[in-house]
Amino acid sequence: MIILVINSGSSSLKYQVREGDDVLAEGLVERIGEAEVPDHAAALDRVDGEVATALGGRSIDAVGHRVVHGGERFSEPVLIDNEITRAIERLNPLAPLHNPAAVTGIRAITEKWPHMPQVAVFDTAFHRTLPEHAWRYAVPDELYRRFGIRRYGFHGTSHAYVARAAAELVGAEALTGIIAHLGNGASVTAVRDGRSIDTSMGFTPLEGLVMGTRSGDIDPSILLFLMREGYSEQDLDALLNRNSGLKGLTGTNDMRSVTEAAESGTERAQLAIEVASYRLAKYVGGYHVAVGGAQALVFTAGIGENAAAFRSAVVSKLGALGLELDEDRNSERSKVARAISTSSSAFPVLVVPTNEEAAIAEATADVVSRS
Repeated sequence: MIILVINSGSSSLKYQVREGDDVLAEGLVERIGEAEVPDHAAALDRVDGEVATALGGRSIDAVGHRVVHGGERFSEPVLIDNEITRAIERLNPLAPLHNPAAVTGIRAITEKWPHMPQVAVFDTAFHRTLPEHAWRYAVPDELYRRFGIRRYGFHGTSHAYVARAAAELVGAEALTGIIAHLGNGASVTAVRDGRSIDTSMGFTPLEGLVMGTRSGDIDPSILLFLMREGYSEQDLDALLNRNSGLKGLTGTNDMRSVTEAAESGTERAQLAIEVASYRLAKYVGGYHVAVGGAQALVFTAGIGENAAAFRSAVVSKLGALGLELDEDRNSERSKVARAISTSSSAFPVLVVPTNEEAAIAEATADVVSRS
């Protein structure tokens, strides 16, 4: 089955065409909304031309969409129809930067190929197994009942894929461990018997770790203080989501630049790595307890897979858990799943490349074949 995987942004459209494990075509259409690409329909026309050339007369069988927020309704991938599209749209207030773009992409596909099977794959779905004591916030129940305020968790498609791959690497039927998905957005998840039982992102992707431009955990009273000092809702949104994290601490959200600056002796960069690695190490320690003893600590995504110095900074703070890196293995540049810990480490530290497109394509093919 030939699957077109779509990741729609407000001004971009990332795509990949897959047949099983084979990538037949991939690309990115940017600057949607400008004169050259006025809307997502025009972006799809461009994708159609590029894909048609790559397929050489063969056709797409189905389309899989990455949808960031599935709320409480969607606990697994679903075949899209008009009612499902409207249901995803009703979740827009929970993910205003992501869900509207996904809906736009779905409707553009529907208009262009009205009979094409489409499947929504939700970032939140993997975390629907969180027990209530993990997803509840200690606020009045009315806020949950009226507004759905609870922990949802994100990066679930990546965490689920990596959990399966890590289990295979350590020879377990299902992983019990801790997965750190570290990119410009970053989250860490506690996995027990292959199921998510806690995760650092919450009601939105803002909570948790220090990220590229997001603050992660912060005392809510700071926001009340800043409001009294004249900050608007828009000011706070920009502050926390776009101008904090590594960018707020160093002026850049690029971990490579931060690492280079730290190695050259720049104190702000050194501090940023200490802040970010300390935050993650605290979560790892807590989640080791949550899962009842981890089988593995797993690093994945852009920073997790490539930033050896940051991995080392994190693991150096976890000596109390008995973790020990093999620095030669840690510094290797490799695209394959591997252990980077010593043989005497209490449990393995792994690097497992994520592949969200493969996971979305697999889920899409499964849903379509059952429909």
